[in-house]
Amino acid sequence: MSDSNAGLPPPDAQIFWGPQLWATPRAACIPAPWPKWRLAAGLFALTWLSTTVVGARLAFNFGRHLPAYANNTDLFPFLWAWRHPGLLWAGLPFSTALMAILLAHELGHFFACRYYRLDSTLPMFLPTPTLIGTMGAFIRIKESFHNRREVFDVGIAGPLAGMVLTVPLLIYGLASSRVLTSAAVGRSWIEFGWPPLVSWIAAWWHPGVPATRVALSPLARAGWLGLLVTMLNLIPGAQLDGGHIAYAVAPRLHRITSWAALVILAAMGWLYWPGWYVFAALIGVMRVRHPFVPEMEPLGGSRTLLAVLALVIFIAAFTPLPIFQ
Repeated sequence: MSDSNAGLPPPDAQIFWGPQLWATPRAACIPAPWPKWRLAAGLFALTWLSTTVVGARLAFNFGRHLPAYANNTDLFPFLWAWRHPGLLWAGLPFSTALMAILLAHELGHFFACRYYRLDSTLPMFLPTPTLIGTMGAFIRIKESFHNRREVFDVGIAGPLAGMVLTVPLLIYGLASSRVLTSAAVGRSWIEFGWPPLVSWIAAWWHPGVPATRVALSPLARAGWLGLLVTMLNLIPGAQLDGGHIAYAVAPRLHRITSWAALVILAAMGWLYWPGWYVFAALIGVMRVRHPFVPEMEPLGGSRTLLAVLALVIFIAAFTPLPIFQ
């Protein structure tokens, strides 16, 4: 398009973790149309394939007491998978677990939208040929929220639904992880940091064992990634899930929390992990603020308790250094 502003939303657009369309609010009595599914299904299939390939290589290394990411073959395993197609089945536990967590998260948002008759896309997955096989998933909400209860419920539904699968997978995955002897500890090109929840579960199954001596099983890595996705989405800024929750609870403080989140994330990108810059930039692209949504009735005590639960989940899942070398 020749318009220099093409692709930019108008000032009152609602953005919900991904590109956003805008429309006038739908009458509450009119059901939202069922979204188109072909593109979503194709992306889902491609992402399941890419995560299965990555999972197969993770399982291959785990079964041979090798570091998870020691060389280029581990980071870009598609050529290896092409040469060894019979090993792909071993990647299904990782890919199925990870896809289930991401799908549960996005379906939480999707069905909350359906409940409130908000038009949205189906979950859209993003395949990638390296690292974990995906860049996550998102939905696009195509119209404005009508009140802050809708904002809260749609925002929190995803993280809660994802955690329902993440926690059991972490528990089982860490139970099946392997404790290495000192001589068997290898140097992985990429290491995963341990947030408090992972440390607590690991201490339960492997008391007294330092994190450097626990080789995560593919299922544990899928659970860890589900925890990372939940934590990142709960950052209380702009129109991330946490930003929606913060706005619904205290709309007058939302801009302050968003600016604070942007500054803190930028500082952590300098001090700890460059990936924080991406989310600082995302909050900046969303222009920090949240579009105005009228408060037609108070949130109520149960939603306030759920907001506290979301904060607890964020703290339990947070680590300043999620991925490092």
